Amino acid sequence: MSTHAPEIEKVVIDGPAGAIEAMVERPSGARSDIVAVCCHPHPLFGGTMQNKVVHTLARACQDQRVTTLRFNFRGVGASAGVHDDGAGESDDAAAVADWAREATGAARLWSLGFSFGGFVAYRLATLRSAAALVTVAPPVQRFDFTKLPVPGCPWYVAQGDRDDLVNHESVLAWTRTLRPPPEVRILAGAEHFFHGRLTELRSLLGAWLAARAVE
Repeated sequence: MSTHAPEIEKVVIDGPAGAIEAMVERPSGARSDIVAVCCHPHPLFGGTMQNKVVHTLARACQDQRVTTLRFNFRGVGASAGVHDDGAGESDDAAAVADWAREATGAARLWSLGFSFGGFVAYRLATLRSAAALVTVAPPVQRFDFTKLPVPGCPWYVAQGDRDDLVNHESVLAWTRTLRPPPEVRILAGAEHFFHGRLTELRSLLGAWLAARAVE
């Protein structure tokens, strides 16, 4: 893991519902070929780009020298618009991804998200042909993932078995039906927000992303 803090730039991106508040984080020696977009949990339950799990997703990418963008969905923080139950937020993520690719010149997109953000990241991966997808605690009980196309890129699912908001058995049942299937990691004893387990989560994601970085 990198111990150096990334260079941070606060930006405003023109999105489909107006301004999107975002943060670009460039690690030391940043690669030019990959950029990562990280999506936060549910806005109506306090989710923002400052969420600790989303920060962990970003740092796992930065450990691989990949520049990241975290952003606030519509209606959150300084982002314009109102909550749209995942549809508009997916459009926001696509706008951020397009901006990120143009700003960095990166040809490859990594799409990552936590909880509600996992649903958005999943949609983004198919909307913009991501090179890698990470969904942490994907909310399979709230959103019907089965109606969406299955991403063709390498895909990692991390889920705690003590999660009181997302049932790990439901996640396992869903992922077993998919072709191609994602790589699934169940963290024993971990709850929804991975309290006390974020360093472990970052390490697991880092190992998986390291392999994606050389593909």
